[in-house]
Amino acid sequence: MTNPSTHLDPAILAKLQGLELRARYIVDGFQSGRHRSSHRGQSVEFTEHREYAAGDDLRYVDWKVFGKTDKVYLKQFEAETNLVCYLLVDISESMLYRGDPNLLSKLEYAQCLAAAIAYVVLRQRDSVSLATFDDQLRDLMRESGNPAHLHQLVHLMSQSEAIQKSDLGKVLHEASSRFQRPGVVVVISDLLGDVDSLLSGLKHLRYQRHEVIILQVLDPAETEFRFSSPTLFEGLETQPDVLVQPRAIRQAYLAALQEFLERVEIGCRSLQADYFRVRSDEAIDRVLQQVLGKGESGKRKMASGK
Repeated sequence: MTNPSTHLDPAILAKLQGLELRARYIVDGFQSGRHRSSHRGQSVEFTEHREYAAGDDLRYVDWKVFGKTDKVYLKQFEAETNLVCYLLVDISESMLYRGDPNLLSKLEYAQCLAAAIAYVVLRQRDSVSLATFDDQLRDLMRESGNPAHLHQLVHLMSQSEAIQKSDLGKVLHEASSRFQRPGVVVVISDLLGDVDSLLSGLKHLRYQRHEVIILQVLDPAETEFRFSSPTLFEGLETQPDVLVQPRAIRQAYLAALQEFLERVEIGCRSLQADYFRVRSDEAIDRVLQQVLGKGESGKRKMASGK
């Protein structure tokens, strides 16, 4: 029997042509690797009984209780509102970076993550929405709980072009005004930009009562900087090309990167946003287990207030 995790390895996914094919492997693999989970739909959950009062709807009378006690009680229910998951996927030019040509770029990895999360949400019979962004919101797909929505979502991402610089803070402010119904906002981005602007936008989302999950996707070459010989670094997002001696700047680069990452993580957590740092060479099923939890007893309920 094929190990489903091999379907989700970035090196395997990189060999598959097209996002739709990658998404199918992710969906099939993750589905095979998970325990069976309960489905939540537009249903209600029984909470308690109360005595009948004149004018109450007789449809909610618990006749079993009446037969045992000769008293009329009504079943009371707590409405279970479907979750809305808003996926925000960074398509700015910096997301095109890949240090190893045999792996996925940050953009391809982010798209695969978004497709996998969308599948999980739709399988719960909840709703998912997708927005791509660079320095502004680009394509915005309204939320839907229809299983066919996954195909449309994947198709939209496959048409996205990464040519602009990013402005995540501005985008989060715009998203706060566009996402009317409180839900779970999942931001998938390298977050390379101004930290204060990012946190300002994040604060706006939290003010609008959204739960926020931040997935910061970085390439292993960015986090390890294992370059040795003189290297010409190609500028992205309007930055110029730079020829450097990596050994001369490695320590300073890693120190600056660590300071940046700590500011991002501390800022996100201070605003009660869940923060996960993800490398684009990590198996996607492992990332999903971190974000959504492991197994049935400990898995994350992707729902506000649950």
